[in-house]
Amino acid sequence: MAQWEKLRQLPTVYRQQLDELYDRDALPMDVRHYLSAWIEKQEWQRAARDHNLAVVLFQNLLGNLDIQHSRFVQEESFLMQHNIRRYKQNFQRYLDEPCVLASTILWFLEKEKEILQSADLAEQVQFLHVEQEAMETSSQQDLERKMAGLRNEVQCMEHTMLCLEEQQDEFDFKYQTYKMEAVVDEAVKKVFQILINKLNECRKSTLSDLNKLLDKTEDLIDTLVKTELVEWQRRQQKACIGAPDNVCLDQLENWFSCVAVCLFQVREFLAKLEELVEKVSYDNDPVKAQRPALQRRTDTLLQDLLKSSFVVETQPSMPQGKGPLVLRTNVQFSVKTRLLVKFPELNHSMKVDVSMDREAPQIKGYRRFNVLGSKTKALNMAESQNGGMVADFRHLTLKEQKSGGGGKGVSDISLSVMEELHIIYFDTVFELKGLSVKLQASSLPVVIISNSSQQQSAWASVLWFNMVSQDPKDVMFFANCPAATWPQFGEMLSWQFLSATKRGLNEAQLEMIAHRLFGKKQSYDTCKVAWSKFSKEKSPDTFFVWFDGILVMVKTHLEDLWRDGHIMGFVNKVKEKSLLKKKQRGTFLLRFSGSVIGGITFSWVETSITGEPEIKTVQPFTKDDLSQIPFHEIIRNFQILEAENIPENPLLYLYPNIPKDEAFGKYYTEKSGDASPYFKYIKTKLMFVSKENTLEARSPMPSDMAQGEGLEPVNGLCGEAAEQNGTPQPLNSPLEMYHPDPMMPGSVAVPEEDLLLYLKDPNLFVDSDILQDESMLTDFSLQGFNFQSPQSCGGIFP
Repeated sequence: MAQWEKLRQLPTVYRQQLDELYDRDALPMDVRHYLSAWIEKQEWQRAARDHNLAVVLFQNLLGNLDIQHSRFVQEESFLMQHNIRRYKQNFQRYLDEPCVLASTILWFLEKEKEILQSADLAEQVQFLHVEQEAMETSSQQDLERKMAGLRNEVQCMEHTMLCLEEQQDEFDFKYQTYKMEAVVDEAVKKVFQILINKLNECRKSTLSDLNKLLDKTEDLIDTLVKTELVEWQRRQQKACIGAPDNVCLDQLENWFSCVAVCLFQVREFLAKLEELVEKVSYDNDPVKAQRPALQRRTDTLLQDLLKSSFVVETQPSMPQGKGPLVLRTNVQFSVKTRLLVKFPELNHSMKVDVSMDREAPQIKGYRRFNVLGSKTKALNMAESQNGGMVADFRHLTLKEQKSGGGGKGVSDISLSVMEELHIIYFDTVFELKGLSVKLQASSLPVVIISNSSQQQSAWASVLWFNMVSQDPKDVMFFANCPAATWPQFGEMLSWQFLSATKRGLNEAQLEMIAHRLFGKKQSYDTCKVAWSKFSKEKSPDTFFVWFDGILVMVKTHLEDLWRDGHIMGFVNKVKEKSLLKKKQRGTFLLRFSGSVIGGITFSWVETSITGEPEIKTVQPFTKDDLSQIPFHEIIRNFQILEAENIPENPLLYLYPNIPKDEAFGKYYTEKSGDASPYFKYIKTKLMFVSKENTLEARSPMPSDMAQGEGLEPVNGLCGEAAEQNGTPQPLNSPLEMYHPDPMMPGSVAVPEEDLLLYLKDPNLFVDSDILQDESMLTDFSLQGFNFQSPQSCGGIFP
């Protein structure tokens, strides 16, 4: 289904986002709608860099607008005729800058994809949490029943207070009348004594009911504050690092507000009792004895509820940050607070102030910061889509204080910048109906950097803290950092892919990562990962740098392939060989490099002359390659020239047995061969010549050189495939140094089972059964080769 059609079928909340997106003149929604099919077929990303293509698309856009205008003339749609003419005039401003127009349209299309991904994620979250939601629903239903019971009892108490007041008024009227008549009658005295006894019993009953009501209220507050709110805070922690958890506060707001309203009504009941006592009182009056304690208890419960009701709804984050909770000095960030007790009469009346590091630890070298920008905002209902009481801070910045470190009493504990945790505080005062309570909320610990190059390391710290820590205010967490269990760690890794690409890691992929970390084990459930192993060992190429490099590459260049399940990804070379050798010739799989940061490669199975399966691999492609040509086009156009000079693509079936074009066909560009926009890359980087058991890079024809088709090698992608056949050869070239994989446990200087790419002389790749690590693969230049005479290769050679 076309992207625009998918957008039109989204639920209302996402269509509203679409309306907001197109609430501007850069690309009118009418143009997007009527030209949707044409717009989605064009290569706007390439046009943004290619001026000639941008000019062509610009002219075609104007031509399509003319066609639409003619259509509306025939339909006599005067308004649309006028709009289309105006749109065309507005687009004329891009006449000299067509690339800017291409970039603008590309930006809108990417934003549309983000809306679709948000909708998809919401559906996936619902699917993933069916059982959990069932449990939550049961718990929520029980809580809802208790809330309904509390509201009902308050209403009953309201009726009880009216009855008590009427009973007292009746007694008071009769008693005052009796006093005015000044008649002394023992029988009348007995009647009044009976009335006062009934009033006393009624007061005792009312006070008892109030105590029971407060007991239930205390139980509900205990559940809300110690269970529901704590669970929400934990869900928010996990959501900050990619977990698909529900962090909506609407339900909690309803519950908190319900209990708060009930407690304020109890305060009114107590005030009414005080009023009644002032009118009628007697010896041993239970109201005089018990009301003060009830008042204190009510106020204490209300204060406890209110103090817990002020929270940080959206944690601090930068617009272009790697994730929340990583802030950079002198760069704006945003954060949103929310009051879960909703009283419309407090709209715009409660001011929230921002401060930082109020209780900073006394650590040598620990930095301190000032918060700059609009540090005071009023809680209001206008900035919330659902009418909650929020204060949305959008223009805050941090500036480091210039103060000397050290001094008496300062701890000798030293933390790196990436291990320093800081907390942002928010203060306000709740004042309503004679009650005044100071409230404070605090953010999760943030990591503060001064340079964008520190983002990756800072994000590693945020991941680790929110994965392991149960104390959201533990700024000394990294002073004695606990290890993570493998189930925790594996789940966190899967969240990174799920949040970035909408597809997490499956059990097989997680098992391969566990094998990488711990070696072969029957079960990894009891294994633990230390903080140092995650982010410090083998620096700068730590485990997280390797993992994050893959994630960034997938998010930037391979998201569609990954989401559709075409990339096996995390699979070691032994497993790869065992999978492929059982398959038919031409079966291939896609996996991430174990040693090249942000690298992806493919391996396929061939059949030797003896009928034995042989596994071949190419050197990893990196983001530099994928920015020049999509990976699916590499797979589509990868060819080997056999001895008879017949070009052949050895990649036939995506593992386990999916025909290549069936798996990748929907991604292919419409043009192929000489007309392919990637033709230059294809013929200079994806040529291979097979001489029996040897693969050589194929030279472009001399005419290519004359046409400016350069031969700059890109990350060793020239002739980087070789068969594994024959006996091991002695390594006496610069490639003989084996570099153990820094990510593998217990690496030793023994060749791994992988494809040896070894250039023994300038013209020949030597075969070997010794499978070396990819870190040995070097960059080869085509200029150093002696080539065969030019041969025609169909769509590959000119």
